Amino acid sequence: MVATVNFFSFILHPLTIMQSESKSNYITNNNNGKKIISAQVAQMLTQENQRVTTGKIIFLIAIIGILIFSYIQSELNFFLLLQRGGNMVEYIKSYFPPDFSYWKTYLEDTIITVSMGIWGTLLAAIAAIPLSVLASENVCPVWIVQPTRRLLDAMRAINEIVFALVFVVAVGLGPFAGVMALFIHTTGVLGKLFSEAVEAIEAGPVEGVRATGASKIQEIIFGIIPQVIPLWTSFTLYRFESNVRAASVLGIVGAGGIGVSLYQSFQSFDYGKVCAILIILILATSIIDTISAKLRNWLV
Repeated sequence: MVATVNFFSFILHPLTIMQSESKSNYITNNNNGKKIISAQVAQMLTQENQRVTTGKIIFLIAIIGILIFSYIQSELNFFLLLQRGGNMVEYIKSYFPPDFSYWKTYLEDTIITVSMGIWGTLLAAIAAIPLSVLASENVCPVWIVQPTRRLLDAMRAINEIVFALVFVVAVGLGPFAGVMALFIHTTGVLGKLFSEAVEAIEAGPVEGVRATGASKIQEIIFGIIPQVIPLWTSFTLYRFESNVRAASVLGIVGAGGIGVSLYQSFQSFDYGKVCAILIILILATSIIDTISAKLRNWLV
């Protein structure tokens, strides 16, 4: 037992010496024998005090106030949800068993939905590239950046269903209206994400290209785009998955895809068919997610 204590004392002795030396470096005695704090500790304490400022306290109070106000406005009532959860369970039971009697039709509609997602995303990615560059503060002047950002804001703010209604009036019922709706809305989303990626680039490669006497377009092509391609690819694949899900409900307004069958089944209270359509959508989304992950790993 004594040997064990001696062993730990031997191990801990250097740590004790280091701690005492550390304290002696930060706390010294003045001529009156009083302990005073060194300049290093005083600087650390000053920095710590600067972290808690009046502005930050006011900001925290404002955030708490916004959360309370939004809670009241949202009429959140989790107790009511638990109390009436049985009704929801009974409603979900009516969806089973699923009715796959028209599975071939549902599969064809799902293929149309995925095709809408593909082209809506592809067109949006192409349009978002120049718009994102124009919306980046480190590339363009403010008189170009601000109008471009407001345009992207408008594209994002309006839902795909509203755009689909507009294009249905223009081109008629069918998937083409859905593709155009996805294209406009997704351009706003990708333009915002792409511009944030451009603003986060390293300035070194761009300055290196500029030093060779390259033009502004060449700076963008050779200095900016190679840095943001991985992020742009990841954002585009993610939005493709989201667009497939969004395309599945555009059929409600006649914009084609599986949404037409889904809406008709809901209207006729044929919940077995609704369940079958939802199962097919879940399987399609899972397959797309798997393929997108492999593409992301391969390209990025």
